[in-house]
Amino acid sequence: MNSKSDRASGADQVRRSYPVALEVRAKKGASGISTIEGYASVTETPYDMWDMFGPYTEVLRVGAFAKTLAETPQVQLLLNHGGLSMAYTQAGTLRLAEDSTGLHMEADVNTKRTDVSDMLLAMEERSVDEMSFAFRVTRQQWSPDYDQRDITEVDLHRGDVSVVNFGANPATSVGGAMRAADLDRMPEDDARALYERLARRFQAPEVEAPAGHPLSLYLAQAAALDL
Repeated sequence: MNSKSDRASGADQVRRSYPVALEVRAKKGASGISTIEGYASVTETPYDMWDMFGPYTEVLRVGAFAKTLAETPQVQLLLNHGGLSMAYTQAGTLRLAEDSTGLHMEADVNTKRTDVSDMLLAMEERSVDEMSFAFRVTRQQWSPDYDQRDITEVDLHRGDVSVVNFGANPATSVGGAMRAADLDRMPEDDARALYERLARRFQAPEVEAPAGHPLSLYLAQAAALDL
């Protein structure tokens, strides 16, 4: 699934990653438990995106997490978006909240687990210092020229927050080709945005057939301009 598909429908899960300050501390009164704290997302910070249709700017707006957090989503803490869950909102070991910076996360992890211990050691060594989160877009707004996408609401249910080796660049975090099914279910406004953006991208200069010249010459000139 690519960025354009995500832009069109918001139905597919995507990821965004950020360099963040992660803090690890022992949990008071709980032997073998450490608490990780940091931000899985940063709001009001534009970043560049790129898909098969060209570049654009994306911004996660303040308030984008309010609705989904109020619905108590099922979210897990993972390493590089994979493996066994290390903390879980349903278990109370993963706590998420939105503040003026972004999506704040606090997780209690069991240091008796080897995967958790390895992750914490890497964090303490500063070998990993970025986070990412998986989500679905449920509300968005485009600028009149379709060069900026403001994400105003997301769905975190059955997504994750992850400590990652390298935060995948938002410009390359999703790729692939748009499928016919994506076009079929595209909302009218998004379809119009796609049409207008493609029209601008592939617009070619107009060529008039020279007076007194055969049509074949005009066609040859048009072909030279990739019309």
